[in-house]
Amino acid sequence: MRGIKTWVALAGMAALTQTALAQTQGDVTVYGVIDSGLTYVTGPTGSQELRTEDGILNGNRWGLKGQEDLGNGVKAIFTLEDGFNLNTGEVNHGGALFGRQAYLGLQNEIGSLTLGRQWDFTWDYVEPFNISAFGSGYAVHQGDFDRMSGDNFDNSLKFSSQDFGGVTFGAMFSFSNISDSFHDGSGWSVGMHYQSGPFASGIAYTQLNQTTADPYAQIGVSSFLGQTVAVKDPATGGVTDLYADTPLTIDKLGTMAVGASYDFGRLTMAGNFTYTDIRSEDDVSSSMKVYEIGGMYDITAALQGVLGYQHTLFEDTHWNQVTAALVYSLSKRTQVYVSGDYLTASDGTHAVIGYSFAPAQGSHQSDVRIGMSHFF
Repeated sequence: MRGIKTWVALAGMAALTQTALAQTQGDVTVYGVIDSGLTYVTGPTGSQELRTEDGILNGNRWGLKGQEDLGNGVKAIFTLEDGFNLNTGEVNHGGALFGRQAYLGLQNEIGSLTLGRQWDFTWDYVEPFNISAFGSGYAVHQGDFDRMSGDNFDNSLKFSSQDFGGVTFGAMFSFSNISDSFHDGSGWSVGMHYQSGPFASGIAYTQLNQTTADPYAQIGVSSFLGQTVAVKDPATGGVTDLYADTPLTIDKLGTMAVGASYDFGRLTMAGNFTYTDIRSEDDVSSSMKVYEIGGMYDITAALQGVLGYQHTLFEDTHWNQVTAALVYSLSKRTQVYVSGDYLTASDGTHAVIGYSFAPAQGSHQSDVRIGMSHFF
C-alpha cells in the first residue's frame, strides 16, 4: 500500500483495479467505493450532534480506468474518477463530474506522462504514512494545510516514474491558466518513494502560489499571520468568522513532508512529519509543524486495530489528537468499522478535528463513528 502493509480497506482498492466489472475494447475497468455511517460529535459548552455522514473512512467514488497498447512498449492511459455524496446523490468537488481525478497520457518502461486533474506527490508518496487517517477519515492533519488528506492540481502536467530497484520518483506542474498571470494560481510538486522488503519511506515537496483559507473554520484560531480572523462576542460567547464568506488570500503555501513505515508482520508501525510555510500577501509568514506516529495491528485475519497520535504546532498554538479504530472485514470487498478521535488545543483556541466539523466552543472536541464500506 504505497509503503505500508495493505489493510482491509485499501486491499479492496488494489483488488478492484485488477478485476473489471465492465470491459470494452482497450481494457477499460469500472470501479468504486461506497462508505456511509453514523457519527456522534461533541465539544465543551457546544452542541452535541448525531448525524449521518458518508465518504469518511473511504471517499465515495466511481471511476473508469483504461489503457491501450500502442506498440513498442508504449501505452495510452486514462483515468476518470467522480466523487459523490451518498446521502444526497450530489456530486462533490464543487459539482465537477470527475472531481477526484481526470487525466490522459502515455506510459512506457520509464514512466508515465499525463495531463489533467491529478493528485500531487504529497498524496502519492507521503499520505500512506498518515496512520491516523487509516483508522478515522476525520483524522487528517490540522486544517489540511499540508494537503495530507489528498488534494488535486488542475491543469497539471505530471511525470511519474516506474519502479527502479524499489525507487519511484516524479514531478508535476499545475498551470494557472490565467491570461495575465502565469504565477498566481499555479503550483508544483516533486517527490520520491522507496520500498525495500518491510521498510518503506517517502518524501515530497508541494507548493501552491496564491491560494485561499478560512483559518477559524479550519483550525479554530482567532489570529492568523498577524491578522484577526475571528471575533468573539463577550456577552453571548458567539464567534464571528471574518473570512467565512470571503476567504483569506495566502500568497504561498509550501509543504515539505516525509514519512516511513516498517512491517513487523501482524504489526505495522508508521510515522510522518510535515513542515508547512504559510506566507501572506504582506510577506508575513508562519510555519505549521505536524508530528504523527501510530500503528496497525492484525488482531485476527478479519479484525484490525488502528491507533494514531498527532502533535501540531502553529504560532502560539498547539494541538494533540488521539485516534483509535477497529475495522472488521466481512468479505474481501465489505467492511464495518468503529472509530473515535479526541482533540485538545491550546486555551483560547476552538478545537476542530481535521477540518471536518464546525469548531467546538472550547479547547477540545471528540467524535465517535460507526460505518460500513463496500468496494466494487
